[in-house]
Parts: sequence; structure tokens; C-alpha cells
Amino acid sequence: MPAAALRNALECFLKSCRRPVLLESGQEPLGLAPGFYQLSERTNGLLLEAWDETRTWARRLVHVTGPENGRLRFVAERFGGARIEIEISDLDRPAAQPLLRRSQREGLRERLRYWLARQYAGWRIEELTAGADLQHTLSPVYARAMLARGRERVAAIAAPPDGEHASGLLTFGLIWLDYLRRREAPLTVPELALFLPAAARNQTLLRLKWMDPRHARYAVFTYDADGVESPRDATDTGNIVSQVEPWRAGPPMADVLDASTLTELEAIEGFEAVDLGAGVLSLRIHGLAFGRIEGRKIACGVDRPRAVRSPAHLLAAAREAARFRCADAPDPQHPWRARQPEAWLESLTRRHIARLDATLWPRPVYGQVVSMAGTQHGVLDLIALGRDGRLAVIELKATEDPNLPLQALDYWMRVEHHARRGDFESNGYFPALRVRAVAPRLLLIAPAMQFHPTTETILRFFSPGVEVERIGVGLEWRREFRPVSRLRGAEKPGLHFEPSAGAPDARA
Repeated sequence: MPAAALRNALECFLKSCRRPVLLESGQEPLGLAPGFYQLSERTNGLLLEAWDETRTWARRLVHVTGPENGRLRFVAERFGGARIEIEISDLDRPAAQPLLRRSQREGLRERLRYWLARQYAGWRIEELTAGADLQHTLSPVYARAMLARGRERVAAIAAPPDGEHASGLLTFGLIWLDYLRRREAPLTVPELALFLPAAARNQTLLRLKWMDPRHARYAVFTYDADGVESPRDATDTGNIVSQVEPWRAGPPMADVLDASTLTELEAIEGFEAVDLGAGVLSLRIHGLAFGRIEGRKIACGVDRPRAVRSPAHLLAAAREAARFRCADAPDPQHPWRARQPEAWLESLTRRHIARLDATLWPRPVYGQVVSMAGTQHGVLDLIALGRDGRLAVIELKATEDPNLPLQALDYWMRVEHHARRGDFESNGYFPALRVRAVAPRLLLIAPAMQFHPTTETILRFFSPGVEVERIGVGLEWRREFRPVSRLRGAEKPGLHFEPSAGAPDARA
């Protein structure tokens, strides 16, 4: 096509875009903001040059199709004559989002290719993909690779720059490693290489401290904003950044509410008053907060809490919440019934903790009391105390989530750190009870069929120093809360643990 026609098509399209971006397979998306690109008409096409703070891009455009659904497609030539397809899309149009995600995945895959070529010289990249495999829980968010040298293999995985997905890198890396070991047997896959943004390294390194070195070895590489990778010492875990908040109990409800109001509240099914510390009581129905007492101030309302003076308002709010927040609600799809299933599960766990483990004191049971700086945490936590003085970290999840084991480990390792320092007793927790300075137990609580199939796989890599127990409650847990399964570590129901192919035998 004539260069003038190509230029006119491109300029008209860019004027209609709010956030134009250039997408080429295997490349990171590149914005086309004014001042960051230039067009040059040539006899054999239109030269488009674009740049940002980290890279430059240049292609000769020779044909255009569209626009269609906020996209403009070009046939372009690389230097040397090879023809490719590129797209220019408007990020403010919904149709551009799948294309953007695909381009980002392909860009991460190609970066991983370069990183592996530099860090594993002499190895052959036998497989490199960013595709999805839902059957084996292989996420398209991460680029994955397998390296080969003789009969030895290395699994590799890379996380995108955003911190949210970087936190799941070790989870999906272990799933990928286990998958390759089973697929490649009898060849060995002893090593997992992890590539992640530098800002996210601390969380992963802290987790690696609690992985069993007999089951795998780990290589860690971090990359900066320019995409330059550097090896890190996987044993240099750094320091835990967290603290135990001093405990200050909330006011007794009898000091704030009259006896008749308190009696009526306690008669409502699912009512509980949860002490949040710092002098605050959270009033809930099956975990759904409908009120709050702070000092002598009362607020109530599920979605928009407002200060009230009359206890009648508090009772009305509790009864309204209880009408929908119950197992036999008139509208099973009501937002109040469906909201925060983990909070409902937490409420039942608090109330019936002796059913789950008779060795635990039924009270006190604390909510999340260890602040976790810079860590995303997707589960609800409780801390209880055994009658032997050993702490128990209880993690709750009402739906399948492959990240559960490592998210639980994040909190467990901080509780372990503070327990050994005596921080719970010194900050007023478990008054009149002895808290031993030993590693806590870790209890994972979920509906029996809602533990993700990869949970056992990931727990297999945990250090023996992390004592894990999985307790499954009945599927109708909202109606009847009772444990129906209890497994230790990576146990499978009715089966003995066998290491996956390529892993050292833990029984040796």
C-alpha cells in the first residue's frame, strides 16, 4: 500500500484512541503517546519508530486492515525482510484487554528465553511456554520452561512484574516442578529456577527457608525495571518484617448495653461479639459485621455503619442481618448470605473449636494479630493455644485455592518467629496461660471437597519443621459444622506418601 495511505489510516486511528498501544508477538506492549513515536514515508512502506524509557522499536508497515473493535492490524517488515503482523489497540476498549494479556504473556516468555540462555549456558531449552493447562493447574500468568543437559532437567518459571502474581510464583513453580517430574520420569528434575521482580524477592526467599532441601534445590533470579536479571542466594532469607500488636481488650458488653438488649442479642442465631483488641468489639452474625462498639460508642449497619444511641437500632440491625445470613435464608443468593464465606467459616470455627481439636483451649482465640508488612494474604487466620502451651495457627478457606499452603506459611512463619521471642506473652495474649517458645502447629480448615487438588503436592515440599494438619468439614458446614476428614502433611486419603519422580525419598 502507498505510504501516504498507511499514514492516513494510522493517524486517523490514533486520534480516535485514548490509550493506544502497539502489540507485537513476543514483545512487551509499547505505548504510542504523542512525542514517543515518529512516522517516515518511504517508497516501500511507512516506517514507524516508537520508544519509551527502556527500549526502541522500528518496523516498516506495508499493509493495513481495519479498524475493527478498537484495533488496527498491520503487516510489517522487520529489518531483513521478514514479514510479521502487529496490532495497535486502544486500551480503553474492552476488546483490547485479551490482546494485551496475550502480548504480555508472550513478552514474558521471550524474556525468560534470554534469561535462561545467559544463566544456564550449555543447557538446551527443551520447552518454553506461557500457555494455560487447567487440567494440571498450569497458569498462563507465568512463563514456564524446561532445560535439558544429558539426562538431567531443570524446571524454570518466571513471574510478571506486578507484585500480585509474583507472590504466587513459588506455588505455581512447585506445581510445574512436580508435573515435569511425573512426566519426565525416570529422568530427574532436581532443580527449580525462579525468576521474579526484585521488589518481590523477600517473600519468596522467606518461604524457601521452610522448604525441605531433600525434595528440591532452588535457584533464584531477580530482574529490575529494565529486565536485567541477577542471581540471588536462595539461602539468604533476610529478616522477617512483622510485629505483634499489644493486646488491649474491648469493654465488657454489659458495661455498654443493658441486660435485656444483651439477652436478646445473644438469643439470635449466629450472634457473636469478637474482640479486635485496641478496645474495639465487632458485633457479627455468622461472621458478617453489623455493629461495632468502641469505648461507649455504638455503630450499626452492614454496608454503611452509622453511630446510634438507642439499643433498639442495634437489635434491628442484628435481626435484619440474621434474616439473610443463615443456612435457610429466604433468598440463597442474597449478597449478605453469599458475602465473605471465610468469615462465616471463621465464626463457626471459633464457636466449635473443640470439635476440630480437643487439645486446644476454647478461649481465647484471636484473629490476625501479627502485622505482615508488604505481604498479600488471601486467607483468614486464627491463633489458638494448646493445653500443652503450644500455639496453633488456624488458616481458613471456603473455596479452592492452590495458594492456600504458602499463604498459610506466610503467617505461620511470623507466628513462629514471635513465639520463639516470647512476644505473645509480653504483649498480653493468653493471660494466665503459658505460651511455650516453640514452633506452632499449622491447621488448614476448609470444606472437605474444597481443598485444591494441588494442596498435597505443595505440602510435600514443606520442611518437617512445619507441622501441618488438614481438617475438612462437611459440605453442608453452614447447617452442621463437623470435621469429616483429618490428614497430616501431604497425606492422601487412604494412601501412603510416595515422592514424585526425581525427588529424593523423604524416608531415606
